[in-house]
Amino acid sequence: MGEVAASCLVLFCKRPALFQGKQRLAKTIGAPQALIFAQAFLNCALEDTRAWADSGYGSVVLSPASPDDLDWAMGLLEGGLLNRDSLILAQPEGGLGYRLWAIDQELRRRGFNRIIFMGSDAPMLKPQHFDAAARALSTKDIMLSPADDGGVTLMGARIRWPDLTGLPWSTDKLGHALATYCADNGMTVENISPSYDIDIEEDLLKLQDDLADDPRPARQYLYQQISEFRGRDRINYG
Repeated sequence: MGEVAASCLVLFCKRPALFQGKQRLAKTIGAPQALIFAQAFLNCALEDTRAWADSGYGSVVLSPASPDDLDWAMGLLEGGLLNRDSLILAQPEGGLGYRLWAIDQELRRRGFNRIIFMGSDAPMLKPQHFDAAARALSTKDIMLSPADDGGVTLMGARIRWPDLTGLPWSTDKLGHALATYCADNGMTVENISPSYDIDIEEDLLKLQDDLADDPRPARQYLYQQISEFRGRDRINYG
């Protein structure tokens, strides 16, 4: 297996459900519409995992937010939305920093070494991001894709992460704090191309523009969903 192919992509995700996740988005567009988008975002992330495996970068791990979601995750595998050889590993209880750290430790115990984490709410990510992420870990200890809101959409390491529990997760200070923390622990850090995730309604407008010419099927479907939503919004509000 080559240097790039030794990488492992881990999708952290929640099972799409009403009033679970995307709550800032749901406040302005309503929970049912937010659920439609959450499912479409997840389908885009699953599309990314299939492309990752098909490109020969390495393994895929689906990490649902709770052991209660393992049957749902197995359904994705059996339904062909995940590559057949993907690993499913539920997140433990605890804050996000602890859960990332714990899954990273377990995967390294199983023999993985270059581990990249992604969420399910950054459908603007392109193949170039994943190529750059895998290649960055050939020369650097840590890889980050900074998000426009101050967070990160991709984070990876070729060595064990230090304790991640004390960082300002889910805030606009995370990206800088994470990079600084790793550097302070003697790790080399590379920032790849910036990106963004979808938290509020205004993010959908930017995403619609970015997906207009994207040929990937899950992105085409999401673009259609955003266009239909915006069309209804114009009808309702003038």
